[in-house]
Amino acid sequence: MKYISTRGQAPALSFEDVVLTGLAPDGGLYVPETLPTFSAEEIASWAGLSYQDLAFKVIAPFVGGDIPDADLKKIIDDSYETFHHDAIAPLVQTGHNEWILELFQGPTLAFKDFALQFLGNLLDYILKKREQKVVVMGATSGDTGSAAIEGCCHCDNIDIFILHPHQRVSDVQRRQMTSVLTDNVHNIALEGNFDDCQNMVKSSFGDQSFLPEGRQLVAVNSINWARIMAQIVYYFYAGTALGAPNRPVAFSVPTGNFGDIFAGYLASKMGLPIDQLIVATNANDILHRCISDNDHSKKELVHSLSPSMDIMVSSNFERLLFDLYDRDGAAIGELVEEFKSGSMPLSDAALEKMRSLFSSYRLDDDAMIEVIRKVFDDTGYLLDPHTAIGVEAARKVRKRSDIPMVCLATASPAKFPEAARKAGQSEDPALPHSMQDLFDREERYTVQPNDLSVIQQFVANNTRA
Repeated sequence: MKYISTRGQAPALSFEDVVLTGLAPDGGLYVPETLPTFSAEEIASWAGLSYQDLAFKVIAPFVGGDIPDADLKKIIDDSYETFHHDAIAPLVQTGHNEWILELFQGPTLAFKDFALQFLGNLLDYILKKREQKVVVMGATSGDTGSAAIEGCCHCDNIDIFILHPHQRVSDVQRRQMTSVLTDNVHNIALEGNFDDCQNMVKSSFGDQSFLPEGRQLVAVNSINWARIMAQIVYYFYAGTALGAPNRPVAFSVPTGNFGDIFAGYLASKMGLPIDQLIVATNANDILHRCISDNDHSKKELVHSLSPSMDIMVSSNFERLLFDLYDRDGAAIGELVEEFKSGSMPLSDAALEKMRSLFSSYRLDDDAMIEVIRKVFDDTGYLLDPHTAIGVEAARKVRKRSDIPMVCLATASPAKFPEAARKAGQSEDPALPHSMQDLFDREERYTVQPNDLSVIQQFVANNTRA
């Protein structure tokens, strides 16, 4: 299995190399040269497999023999043994043919654990084998940071630096990151928004000369292919549980950086019969505007009660565009250049392809709060703000009521007590037992200006010899 850049000007890499590389040298994102596919008979045979066994079936073809099967199986098993629910990704019914896929049963209560527990163990394996040390640098709008830190804090060969927008993540999200006090973990509160954090990470990957000699950057954001790959699994897991491949399924996905829903797109290309993928956005609705009106233009970022979706530049959208433009790297390069001016209209052919599978919906904070209140009143089930947007999007734009609609629950409501209170909850949602002392734990982070040179110097000064 080889991996190529979406911009077509970088050499093809093996699986292990692509895990360590992040962005391609030409600025593109890596995707598989060819996508593995599964027959209906093969998918049907997976019904009833444990999450871990199914993950091995889905992931092994992407690894392409770079890692022996026994070692890969152990990496997968180790990655999910810390989850709080034996099903790993349980389904809960909230309406007629409407299901919540609980992706918050991991150690940091967010869907990012599915990919980042796996990525942390994968990096540990590869780096030990290569006797190599690296620097992980990532940006987070709330959940990626804590999941990345949880996955990497025990890795001897990694120094990890996570940038989050200062005072723009929830208290629980911040404390999950900043209360991890191991020597290799560094939290940076940037005086800017998430897009500023993400741009700094991208710029740093483009020129790594600021790093100490012998070090390279590794990405943990969803630009890292291994994250997308790990997320494909739960689409197959939910789909087979609800009758696929003998009947189609649909998914509604709260979306900011387009990584989670891109994994669903790949699952459909690999053989899972997905009838509809719904892009659910908050007020930062560039993806909804693109799909509904071909308006892919930047607007001022809005601070919302669903902070993990407060993103205006969706990095993984480029991976979808690469397919929509028939894998023409030059065309993608031109689109990216055009977007630098602030807008990027798509061709009619690309738009038609996208709309054949994708729908979209936008919900602001006030409407989202009402969804949390209504679903709780009707079912007793408490949604987090991101999941609430996904549920309402599903109810508004689903095409067929006879097809199971799976709404991806991307985080626990315990991470967003402010939204729960606004929705009428008399008490804050309870944190799990393992986090009961979260607000008593010591925090460690540094507030830094929105200045790339300052951030890079901080990283260089705090990378261990």
